[in-house]
Amino acid sequence: MAAWRRAWDRVIHFFAFPPAVRKVIYTTNAIESVNVQLRKIVKTQGHFATDEAATKLLWLALRNITADWNSAAHDWKAAMNQFAILYEDRFTRIRL
Repeated sequence: MAAWRRAWDRVIHFFAFPPAVRKVIYTTNAIESVNVQLRKIVKTQGHFATDEAATKLLWLALRNITADWNSAAHDWKAAMNQFAILYEDRFTRIRL
């Protein structure tokens, strides 16, 4: 309870999202999997000569990670529609 109170000013923004978006955000299995893979890649690389080198490595890693994805996260369609409404200027739909 104390942790929630200390972080409330950062947590409250989460509740402003529609339920479909919140559900995708708090379903962290996929997110944690990506984070673990990225941490592993960064840890084995060690030092980066520039920020651009780090960015390129992470971009390549994300490209490889997402290449293995076969289906969207559960309820992603509803969340994607909400993101398109909330962030119309920054969100693009990929049509297959």
